[in-house]
Amino acid sequence: MAYATTNPYTGQTLKTFPDATLEETDAALETAHAAFEQWKGEPIEERTEVLRKAAAILETERNEYATMLTTEMGKISSEAQAEVSVCVAILQYYVEHTKDLLRPRMLLTKGFGETDVHLVNDPTGIIFAVEPWNFPYYQVIRVAAPQLAAGNVVMLKHASNVPQCAQLMERLFLEAGAPKGVFTNLFLPHELTEHVIASPYVRGVALTGSEKAGAIIASLAGKHLKKSTLELGGMDAFIVLEDADIQLAAEWAVRGRNRNAGQVCVSSKRFIVVDAVYDEFVRRYRAEAAKLVPGDPADPKTTLAPLSSAAAKRQVEQQVADIVAQGASVEYLVDVPAEGNFFPSALLTNIPEGSAATRTEIFGPVAQLYRAADEADAIRIANDCPYGLGGSVFTSDVHHAQEIARQLDTGMVTINRASASGPDIPFGGVKNSGYGHELIDLGLKEFLNQKVVING
Repeated sequence: MAYATTNPYTGQTLKTFPDATLEETDAALETAHAAFEQWKGEPIEERTEVLRKAAAILETERNEYATMLTTEMGKISSEAQAEVSVCVAILQYYVEHTKDLLRPRMLLTKGFGETDVHLVNDPTGIIFAVEPWNFPYYQVIRVAAPQLAAGNVVMLKHASNVPQCAQLMERLFLEAGAPKGVFTNLFLPHELTEHVIASPYVRGVALTGSEKAGAIIASLAGKHLKKSTLELGGMDAFIVLEDADIQLAAEWAVRGRNRNAGQVCVSSKRFIVVDAVYDEFVRRYRAEAAKLVPGDPADPKTTLAPLSSAAAKRQVEQQVADIVAQGASVEYLVDVPAEGNFFPSALLTNIPEGSAATRTEIFGPVAQLYRAADEADAIRIANDCPYGLGGSVFTSDVHHAQEIARQLDTGMVTINRASASGPDIPFGGVKNSGYGHELIDLGLKEFLNQKVVING
């Protein structure tokens, strides 16, 4: 496994990094554990002060951080700036709320007084974070911020194509005043992953990634009796009903499918449109997608980024070819540069029901369109999927949309927009989309020891 910075736009490999050795890994675990022994005893105010300083550093140095996102995984400049901003917001959220979220809770228990039984939250140790390349900072910060605030420490195994983003995350917390070992980046080879999970110092594993990676990590966590959270893939349904604002739906559809070059687990992927407005929606989607501007992701005018790697491009090309071979039709909506790992924004239609295509997550700017007979049929199509991360409903009747949302077998549903995220918005999925991260406060407490303390 080679950790390397390879610019997705130019194809140039800029820097490589050696894998951590067994000796380096063990030394990092020892350092992290020693840091935990100190860190867990620090007052919450001291721990969250590190988060406050980290947020300030990100804000001040946002251009450096954003530029590295563009360099390593091809994120366009506006989206890179937005990722830095959401990281700042998450850090600030836990600065403000950690103390209340960890406040002991009184349990009314028969035979004891109202203040005799306490539920308290104690830190446990090292949290091993295995994170993906598509949001190199956000995915790290959403684990690190609550865990560091709670008194745990974090060891990061980042994706191999964003090593300098990983280094920046470690630098961020060191510059913010965290002792060495409180946040550790480790260029860990795959063969040492179980060694880390098996360490008695490691008390939890958090992974965001593919189903395959999730299954491996979950099995290792189970084998070694470690708590784990998984946030995996998605094939979010985007339902458009007859009374929807079709232009609004088309604009959100293009934004939701092409953001980050379509490389978002919770992006809209399956567009399920009732028959009465299907043709109008498709016409408007084509028109909106034609406005996309592929190009240098560092150019502010660019609105469609290259895919993160040559391998990612080959995978999308093969997936589209396989779906077309199953009977679907493909239409490409923009021209893309010859250089770089670009894939054009595309529409897949006439997808045979029950085919493998209906269960294939495409991590690229490719929309799958489905014509539903009516509302009930749209719900059926949406639920006929092994994933359940997010979804959207477009209709002029918000209350009815809420009723539909309750019928969708998925973790999150937005109304009249493609998706929503924020430090105070619950996030998580069901089925093959993983488990954990469902609530902000549970995201904080998942790797803590909830202990009952009884007086008398």
